[in-house]
Amino acid sequence: MLLIGESLNVISRKIGRAFKERDPKPIQEEALFQREKGMDYIDINLGPAKKDGHELMPWVVQTVQEVVDEIPLALDTSNIAAIEAALKVYKETPQPPLINSIMVRPERYEKMVPIAVEHNADFIALMWGPEGLPRDENERAALCVELLYFANEAGITNEKIWVDGIVTPVNIQQPQLMSLMEFQGMIPDIAPGAKSTCGLSNISNGPPDHLRPILNQTYMVMLQKYGMHSVIADPLDDQLIAIAKGKRQDIVDLIYSVMDGNEPDMGSLSKEMQDYVKTANVILGKTLYSDSWLEI
Repeated sequence: MLLIGESLNVISRKIGRAFKERDPKPIQEEALFQREKGMDYIDINLGPAKKDGHELMPWVVQTVQEVVDEIPLALDTSNIAAIEAALKVYKETPQPPLINSIMVRPERYEKMVPIAVEHNADFIALMWGPEGLPRDENERAALCVELLYFANEAGITNEKIWVDGIVTPVNIQQPQLMSLMEFQGMIPDIAPGAKSTCGLSNISNGPPDHLRPILNQTYMVMLQKYGMHSVIADPLDDQLIAIAKGKRQDIVDLIYSVMDGNEPDMGSLSKEMQDYVKTANVILGKTLYSDSWLEI
């Protein structure tokens, strides 16, 4: 599982201030930290950046690439001009830059796909359509076909497209988590060769902070079983990194077994492994979500 580090983000107080003040030190320290943690991509998230994104994004890209020039960057903002300006100064990396993201809305993709073509960039195809979040996996599939057809016609192969079916919070839209997994399993048929990714931490956006890691880790493994290629995730989560890098096969095997319908003997499991079983059952809809699901 490839990891895209999410913490070079304007919502961080320290990073947000560094962006505003054009202070390179915190930005470069974060980039070096993500490299140390083994991130495969570094996501630069400016948010909307409506006012000065066209100047800020290229500055941040150059600031990061002064100290980390071998890890590809994901350019994360809704400001199209900022994406284009950053790609013009982007220093070549072993893997191409990743535009995060292009929505399935003609007014967005008709402008942004040509930019990806011009700069040989990969892009995340975000399954957010004219009506917002798709209702189910079939609506996701229809949106996917629409955007990939347009991109293919423009000369972009599926291999340069990372499909994001959109992760929703477990405490608000629990059924959508299963729908996303179903859609993930459809991608090889509807978009052969395409990669996939998601904003993994969205699943735990709302639950108490101490419960976020177990939700993120469990859902990552569940999505992996359905073929997920990468996740945008927290580089501070050492356990998640270990699982993604294949160092905790015991956790993966247990979650896969639960997904296959097996009921493990809870008494024979450690507290750590019991927590993964309970969390998988919440995501599968076998248990209703509450903030105390691990205590039941």
